[in-house]
Amino acid sequence: MDVLQTLLVTVAIFTVLVAGYLLASGSGLAKAQKRRVQALRYRHSESVDAKVDAQFRRAIAARKPKTFKVAGSGSRIEALAVRLDRTGKGWSVSQYLYMSAGIALFIAVLIFIKSGALLLSLGIGMFIGAGLPHLVVGFFIKKRTNAFITKFPDGIELLVRGLRSGLPVTETLGVVAQEVPGPVGIEFRSIVDRIKVGKTMEDSLQDTADRLGIPEFNFFTITLAIQRETGGNLAETLSNLADVLRKRGQMKLKIKAMSSESKASAYIVGSLPFIVFGLVYWMNPEYLAGFFTDDRLIVAGLGGLTWMGIGVAIMAKMVSFEI
Repeated sequence: MDVLQTLLVTVAIFTVLVAGYLLASGSGLAKAQKRRVQALRYRHSESVDAKVDAQFRRAIAARKPKTFKVAGSGSRIEALAVRLDRTGKGWSVSQYLYMSAGIALFIAVLIFIKSGALLLSLGIGMFIGAGLPHLVVGFFIKKRTNAFITKFPDGIELLVRGLRSGLPVTETLGVVAQEVPGPVGIEFRSIVDRIKVGKTMEDSLQDTADRLGIPEFNFFTITLAIQRETGGNLAETLSNLADVLRKRGQMKLKIKAMSSESKASAYIVGSLPFIVFGLVYWMNPEYLAGFFTDDRLIVAGLGGLTWMGIGVAIMAKMVSFEI
């Protein structure tokens, strides 16, 4: 089987996989019909719980105007800018692109000097140049998100104490911005600054929620929006929210401890082929030299990397739980 036939077989396999996924995911028409039927049931139901649930849904739908634009939804450059902003490092899109291009060029030159295969060097260089900065940005986003989630219940409890002492909501937001360290204080400070320049509190909170993309802060934003629509004791509501967020954090830690063995197995299984390949190539380069020169072995190696990537992604999904 020559290189062209191998590529055609690979494309056919991926086409079958994509078609199977689309068939398994189902059509969105049935989901839309189900939502409409459920809305009608809530609207015409005599049950008190159903009416309360319908009022809750209407309040959520009404808290955001129809023309509201989610942060990062305009273009890929805008989405990348939002992603870089979530790291809290102050990186710009141009710096990110220059760094990616530099890493890609450096890796491509190294592999080309070692192997002499131009296409392989460019492919691996572009892959590492695009993937490594993405992973680094994801690492810093996760680190900052965890720091935010850890301190966020403390900020809510400080907000509750301020409300119970008689301070208005905007004043208590300023107290949280000054007293709570780390990302929580920084984000609440930005909210207070937006309110000072004329934005409403709801819009300021929504801007921060869309920019952060953290479910816990979305809960906080929805809680304030619902309270403004329906009324009630805001301090008690936020106190319950802080308790729920703490229990949510405890549940995440329990799941992390229970899935640590599976994650370690996934790391070992995913990294072992690359470690073995590197050790064998270091001890006997001639044995694996064909993977850098022979077209058939290059296609086979790229196919193997693709399937390994799919397997690692599946294992990562199996040990990833949403709360």
